[in-house]
Amino acid sequence: MSSQRHLVTGANGQDGGYLVERLLEAGHEVHAMCHNRDGVDRLSVEHPVVVGHVADLADSTAIGRLVADVEPTHIYNLAGNTSVARSWEFPAETADVLGLGPVRLFDAAWRQTSAGRPVRVVQASSAEIFGDAVQVPQNESTPRRAVTPYGAAKSFAHDMAAIYRERGMHVSAAILYNHESPRRPASFVARKIVMGAARISLGLQDELALGNIDVFRDWGYAPDYVDAMIRIIEQPTGGDYVVATGVAHSVREFVATAFGYVGIDDWEKFVRIDPAFYRPADPQQLVGDPARLRQIGWTPSVGFEALVHIMVDAEMAALRAKH
Repeated sequence: MSSQRHLVTGANGQDGGYLVERLLEAGHEVHAMCHNRDGVDRLSVEHPVVVGHVADLADSTAIGRLVADVEPTHIYNLAGNTSVARSWEFPAETADVLGLGPVRLFDAAWRQTSAGRPVRVVQASSAEIFGDAVQVPQNESTPRRAVTPYGAAKSFAHDMAAIYRERGMHVSAAILYNHESPRRPASFVARKIVMGAARISLGLQDELALGNIDVFRDWGYAPDYVDAMIRIIEQPTGGDYVVATGVAHSVREFVATAFGYVGIDDWEKFVRIDPAFYRPADPQQLVGDPARLRQIGWTPSVGFEALVHIMVDAEMAALRAKH
């Protein structure tokens, strides 16, 4: 067994699933933190060699016990709700889980590190920390001005990662921009779009309701971003890294690309703009500058159009298998 012992929080999520697979492929011992027993059971079916644990980022005692028991050499914190929209519905919960939760994990890792068992940590930060950014593209030094509860919570955790790094712990922040895959939950706009395009092309749906389609995002492929996090944690020292493609596309372009791929060029007649899907605040242009990440050898393998096609293909295959 590998001398590296990796603990992945949020192991049942999109990124957590890809990360567990990558770590197993590399021959590492993998422990996974799941929110409930169902998550552990699902993981044990998919990856019997993974050791599953039930814990919650809101529970300091459980987090401390988990890290002390596992004694990981590496921790990837991917846990917590990833929906910006949901953070408006539950702002206090968002602050606790995404803001304070990582601190509970950092503190547990620090206790191990100071006891002579050094732990490397990657915190999944977010482009939402920049909010309505004062510069485009954003880099690691761009001033942060979060405009959502999600962004504010992530920004606090980002600060705390830097504080523990100054204290002497190997902790990095991966500032993740939008990254998608066929595993993305259906509540996210990218998946919602490809599902709608696929279903409409097969006559299974009449229209697709969306919010603001004129915001710009930097979209990448989730497995590429997982590879970036692995590369980041392997660096000699901790640091902050923007994980992005460096290219922005509007939601409108995403829609046009998805519908065009299924042979629908006049997509406008199938899309209804619904103000109910508008957010109280929505950054207009989030696009990252991945120059620092490129300096350590990372480059995205999947571009915007290929990403949309991958997601549409998966949707079409699933629908055809059902119908």
